Amino acid sequence: MIIPIRCFSCGNPIGHLWEEYKDRVSKGEECKKVLDDLGLIRYCCRGMLLGHVDLLETAAEFKKF
Repeated sequence: MIIPIRCFSCGNPIGHLWEEYKDRVSKGEECKKVLDDLGLIRYCCRGMLLGHVDLLETAAEFKKF
């Protein structure tokens, strides 16, 4: 739902990169170039951003108990 602060595998901080990644990809930049520019070289960290699905708005629609 929310991007993790650190990579699950290596512990590298990645949470602060999510907004810039999302903005640049939505503007049409290639994912590989954005990840390279952000300095993510490990495949585990790259996979964390590539595989993340932002479901916060979807989950917020449901009633809390």
